[in-house]
Amino acid sequence: MEQKALKHCTSRKASGRGCFECCIKCLGGIPYASLIATILLYAGVALFCGCGHEALSGTVNILQTYFEMTRSAGDVIDAFTLIDIFKYVIYGVAAAFFVYGILLMVEGFFTTGAIKDLYGDFKITTCGRCVSAWFIMLTYIFMLAWLGVTAFTSLPVYMYFNLWTICRNATVVDGANLCLDLRQYGIVTIGEEKKVCTSSESFIKMCDSNELNMTFHLFIVALAGAGAAVIAMVHYLMVLSANWAYVKDACRMQKYEDIKSKEEQELHDIHSTRSKERLNAYT
Repeated sequence: MEQKALKHCTSRKASGRGCFECCIKCLGGIPYASLIATILLYAGVALFCGCGHEALSGTVNILQTYFEMTRSAGDVIDAFTLIDIFKYVIYGVAAAFFVYGILLMVEGFFTTGAIKDLYGDFKITTCGRCVSAWFIMLTYIFMLAWLGVTAFTSLPVYMYFNLWTICRNATVVDGANLCLDLRQYGIVTIGEEKKVCTSSESFIKMCDSNELNMTFHLFIVALAGAGAAVIAMVHYLMVLSANWAYVKDACRMQKYEDIKSKEEQELHDIHSTRSKERLNAYT
């Protein structure tokens, strides 16, 4: 009975040690650099898409309520049509970069050195090197695109900052007659006069409402999200470049091992042939 209990305790310790080693090996196989970049990318895209969508909806309400703008009939492209297009673009950006983040994580898993320990020696193929190079080029293009998105997102932030400044100055300086004309920003055509002044009742209501303040801060958060996406793309570029260097070194090492094993096999064949010749000559 004591021997059985000892064997049972030993087996439990061995299984516990094996489970611990398996967990450590699995944790070692996680590409933490790619994981951090993916989390940053998802956070930036979520902030940009979510806050940008709500800020555009708030902009529509402000234009309709305080600037008395209406949708144009027919196929005329106006500010509301452009806002709808931007919303659809946001939907596409959210879906595309969700998939792209998963692809980069998978690429990070397959180029991590711990995967080699888990599955044994693997062969670095030409297709694998081409995939790594393709991801580097694609990520660089996306980084430039996000830089453009960041610059474009700063425009509504600038517009709302001017509007917020006018509201603040109107409350500070008594008797100041300040106006905001939408033609200055290209939102309406030159022939349309859509402006609000500090002396109008609609301007006072707009400045007192929470909608203006909320939309302004939503655009700021969207701008921060676009900046986070740019940082994530730069992080991905560093990770992919390191992975490319690893794949390149592994390919060289693989060629060296193949040549070495081939030479050893040739030496073994020569040695066995000579041994047979000597044996035949002796007999």
